[in-house]
Formats: sequence, structure tokens, C-alpha cells
Amino acid sequence: METKKQDRRVRYTNMMIRKSFIALLAQKPISKITVKEICEDADINRATFYSHFTDQYHLLHAIEDEIIQDIIQYLNTEPGCDLETTWSETLIKIFEYVYAYAEVCSILLGDTGDDSFQQQIMEVVQREIISALTTAAEGVSLEDIEYLYTFVALGAVGIIRKWLREGMQKPATEMAAMVWRIAQKGVSDFTKLD
Repeated sequence: METKKQDRRVRYTNMMIRKSFIALLAQKPISKITVKEICEDADINRATFYSHFTDQYHLLHAIEDEIIQDIIQYLNTEPGCDLETTWSETLIKIFEYVYAYAEVCSILLGDTGDDSFQQQIMEVVQREIISALTTAAEGVSLEDIEYLYTFVALGAVGIIRKWLREGMQKPATEMAAMVWRIAQKGVSDFTKLD
């Protein structure tokens, strides 16, 4: 019984540390955040913080690693029956995930976010869907699929960042459909689409 109580306390403390850190990251870059500030906001002492993390950068990487693992699990699905279905389902899942975790995503994918984290996410998504795309797009070379993925992924990151900045006014499914239409038809045809 004592172990459950202790585990609950550890999880709660960890949650409070992360919550305080995310709130501080929303206000200023990580280089301006101190462990002392995190501790004061989380209402813990420094020894407690250091029992979980070595510093604010270790905390950031722990949060990023957790998000990457979440994304891997969230995207783990059977490939669609064709290229459009595969891309469409994947894009919808990405936008839904960003919507569900908007606060942390807007900080980590925002203008002051970590570029290496964004690159890691793109690589994770690429690993998760390239095989599905290869199966769905018969006759298309792996190299061409990788170029298509890179084009759509970089554009999607830009669109996600804009969507987050503007308060996610449009639904995730509509945003995913927009990204797919742009990828399919190109920018010049975008205004002509239904």
C-alpha cells in the first residue's frame, strides 16, 4: 500500500515539474529558465527536482522523448488501401494529436522550439509511414516516396505552426485535407479546389 502512495506522489511531483516548466517555456526561452524558477513554480525543493532531472535541458529532452514515444504509438496503424487513404489517415492523426496536446506542441514546435526535436518528429513519422506508403503506392520508387514525404512533412510542419499560432480555428480533419490537397494538386491549383 505504501508503494502505491509513493508512486502516486512521484508521478504527481513529476507532473508538477513538467507543468511548471512548460508554463515557463511559454514565457521565455530555455536558456533564461533556471531550476530555481521551476522549483518555486512547482512548489518543490531543488533536491526533489534533482532526484528526477539533472537540469532544465534534461527535463526538456525527457518531455520531447515522451512526446516522440506518444507519436509512435498514436501513428501505429495498418496502412490504408491506397496512397491517398494512407496519407489522409496519417495527416488526420497528426493534426488530432497536435490539437489534443496544443499547449506543449505550440511551445515545442513554435518559433523558439527546438529544431532538432522537430527533425526527430519528422524522422519518426517517416519511419512509421514510409513502409505503408511503399505498399500503397505500387510502382512508385522508394526514393520518390521519400521526396514526397519530405515535401509534405515540411509543409505540414509550417501549416501546423501557423494553425497553432492562430488558435486552431479549423478542425483537424479540415487541416489534414488541406495539406493533402496541396500535396496532390500543388499550390497553383489550390485555389481552384472544391
